[in-house]
Amino acid sequence: MDRSRRLAVSLVLNLGLVVAQVAFGLVAHSTGLLADAGHNLTDVGALALSLVAVRLTLRPASPARSFGNHRATILAALANAVLIAAVTVLIVVSAVHRLLHPEHVEAGIVVAVAAAGLVVNGIAALLLTEKGHDLNMRAALLHMVGDALASSAVLVAGLVLLTVPSASWLDPVSSLVVAAIIVTQAAGVFRASIAVLLESTPSDVDLGHLTEAMAGVAGVGGVHDLHVWSLSSEVRLLSAHLVLSGHPTLEEANVVGDRVKLAIGEPFGIAHSTLELECEPCADVDVDPCAMESAPVATSHHHH
Repeated sequence: MDRSRRLAVSLVLNLGLVVAQVAFGLVAHSTGLLADAGHNLTDVGALALSLVAVRLTLRPASPARSFGNHRATILAALANAVLIAAVTVLIVVSAVHRLLHPEHVEAGIVVAVAAAGLVVNGIAALLLTEKGHDLNMRAALLHMVGDALASSAVLVAGLVLLTVPSASWLDPVSSLVVAAIIVTQAAGVFRASIAVLLESTPSDVDLGHLTEAMAGVAGVGGVHDLHVWSLSSEVRLLSAHLVLSGHPTLEEANVVGDRVKLAIGEPFGIAHSTLELECEPCADVDVDPCAMESAPVATSHHHH
């Protein structure tokens, strides 16, 4: 099954689960079940966002969006993280309220529904597991794993309540455990998404090693103005200036450029590199163009 189909199946499973958890949660007076429903609802939102994002990335690039829609998955992951944080606040508020004003909880219903939730989330998590590092799919999978943990917490609370009916505080406590699980997940996804949006160097790319790999190619005298950033979790771009040794012809220079692209493409996972080939270091190496208030209009680069 392709990504979008797997996401769609998980989406339907989770929707059914949310409806059941809300209905039974209200009947059983269980904040734990309602918290779990809230958690699963964020998943439905998450899966929907991920699904839209995956569909968008399949669209071809256009003149208006020359890079295609790869960033959509990162925005989806970010929106997810924010959504999760909001739901968590609601869960905590209702749990604290319930701790202060305890109510009788129908433990039998709680156990049955939490167990069903565990099964559904298990299936969804298996559907979404994959080998790649796509942040969007990882966010969706994290949701499912968190859900399974959350359902387990509610299930344990329900089982204890069956044997010790007086321990009604366990139910809101289980919903606080759910909240803690959700926040931890969201924080990780949030940090990773922000890193991509701020054009940070991908965390597994060592610029020192990358520069060495480029400078090690025959014909390269030096590398500067090197930038590596991510378009999405899977697509990385690079731009750099290469100073070529021994005044090559244009044809020879292009051969060196192609060799450099080959040397870094596979090992560093770089999908697209833009290289500026120079015969002498350009005069403005030490000047950061972003820091200059008024850049001189004509900067003469020595190119062949």
